[in-house]
Amino acid sequence: MITKLKSKLHEIIFEADTKAGKAFDIALLIVIALSVLLTMLETVQSLGKKYEVIFNWTEWIFSALFTIEYALRVWVVTNSKKYIFSSMGIIDFLATIPSYITIFIVEGQYFGMLRIFRLLRIFRVLKLVRYIEGADTLKKALMATRGKIVAFLVFVFCLVVIMGTIMYVIEDKQNGFTSIPKSVYWSIVTLTTVGYGDIAPQTALGQFIASIIMVMGYGILAVPTGLVSVEAIKIDRKSLSTQVCQNCNDDNHLAKAIHCKSCGEKLT
Repeated sequence: MITKLKSKLHEIIFEADTKAGKAFDIALLIVIALSVLLTMLETVQSLGKKYEVIFNWTEWIFSALFTIEYALRVWVVTNSKKYIFSSMGIIDFLATIPSYITIFIVEGQYFGMLRIFRLLRIFRVLKLVRYIEGADTLKKALMATRGKIVAFLVFVFCLVVIMGTIMYVIEDKQNGFTSIPKSVYWSIVTLTTVGYGDIAPQTALGQFIASIIMVMGYGILAVPTGLVSVEAIKIDRKSLSTQVCQNCNDDNHLAKAIHCKSCGEKLT
C-alpha cells in the first residue's frame, strides 16, 4: 500500500504525464512566483513597514508549503541521498530554510533574502510541463560543449590579463590605470563592449589597442552562442520524455523508454 502511494506521489511530484502532475507543477509555479514577488515587495521600505505582519505570515505559509513538498520529494524517491545532494535537491532545500534561519540568527533577515533562489525552481516546473524539450536540449547542448566553453573562457581570461597588463604599462596612472587589477577590469569592460567610461586610455597607442579589443569583443561574444547552437541542432528534441527514475532521479530518458538508462530501474 505504501509502495503504491509513494509511486503515485512520485509520478505527481516529479513528472507531468498526468493531469494531477501538471496541476501540481502549475500550483508550484504560482507559489514560487508569489513567494519571490512578496520577497521583492518586502524590500520596498514603505510597503515593508506598512504590511510587515502580512509579509511575515505569508512567508511562513510559503515556507511550510515548501517544507512539506521537500519532505515528500525525499520520501518518495528510492535513493533519497542522491536526490538531497543533487543540484535541484540543494535548491529545493534552500527554498525551505530562509525563514527558519531568521529564528536563530539575530541578523537573519539578510539570510531571508535567500528566498529569491526559489526562482531557480521555476526551471524544474518549466522542464516538466511545456518546455521540457527546450530545457533538455539546452542542458544537453551545454554539457556537450562544456569542454570547449571552459577552454574558451581560459583563453578570454588570459587575453584580458595580458591586455590589462599592457595598458597598465602604456597608460599613465592619472588616466585611471593605477594597478594591473584595475587595468584588467577595464580590459573586461572593453572586451564585453559594455564600456562604462569610468576609465579610458588617453595615449594614441592605448586608444589603438582599445580599438582592437573592442573589435575583438564582437567576435568573441559570438563564440559560446555558436558552440551551443551547433550542438543543439544535433539533438532530436522530439524523442524526450518527462519520465523520472524513482531510484536514481535521472530524468534524461527517451519517450519510449521502459527502464532507466542510468540504473536499469523500471520507469513508472
